[in-house]
Amino acid sequence: MEIKAKIHSVETCGTVDGPGIRYVIFFKGCPLRCVYCHNPDTWSDNKGKDISLLELFSDIKSYKDFMRFSQGGVTVTGGEPLVQSDFIYELFKLCKKNDIHTAIDTSGNIFNEKVKKVLEFTDLVLLDIKAFSDSIFKSITGSSIKNTLMFAEWLNEKDIDTWIRFVFVPTVNDDFNDIKEMAGYIQKLKNVSRVEVLPFHKMGEYKWEELNLKYTLKDVLPPTKDDIESVKKIFIDKGLNVV
Repeated sequence: MEIKAKIHSVETCGTVDGPGIRYVIFFKGCPLRCVYCHNPDTWSDNKGKDISLLELFSDIKSYKDFMRFSQGGVTVTGGEPLVQSDFIYELFKLCKKNDIHTAIDTSGNIFNEKVKKVLEFTDLVLLDIKAFSDSIFKSITGSSIKNTLMFAEWLNEKDIDTWIRFVFVPTVNDDFNDIKEMAGYIQKLKNVSRVEVLPFHKMGEYKWEELNLKYTLKDVLPPTKDDIESVKKIFIDKGLNVV
């Protein structure tokens, strides 16, 4: 039986989820319940589109010239794409046979032997670290940071290129001492080539309303430009490449 995945959607000319022009696949399913998630419609695997590996890869190949000329590739995201790691393993093997760059946008919360197999065919990981303190991390996600740090250390051990993503959310993860501890931890990871400091936004708020979910950040405003620059400086002062 041909392997299939449950996906939410695809973006055929993405430019923010890795280098170059990306074919970005949004997978359904996620074990976390982040309070600022802008894609809560990907949490459940209900109401997604079932797609076969060959059907998806046939569409990917039609954009190969764009990816090659821009030094882009394929990025899997979600939700949490590694919920469907069996499918991604087969997809990335096909990508590598066809000389297509592969990237995973992940929280690192799922870390097991299947994920390690996927990473053998992964060129870049966009690792979202939501906070460094376990208590703050749990207040955001409902889960411990333990797996995310194990994931990060495995990437470092295997020397897999990694971009760290940190979404800065006022009143949620704005403890500057915690951010400094995170920066010190990342500084020790020799495989991290970039840190992205991303400002919290409210563009996904309407999805919470449509899904009848309680959105606790209704009164939280996006950070100011000065706040973002202050956060970036913490990472820059540790010698990290920050964007």
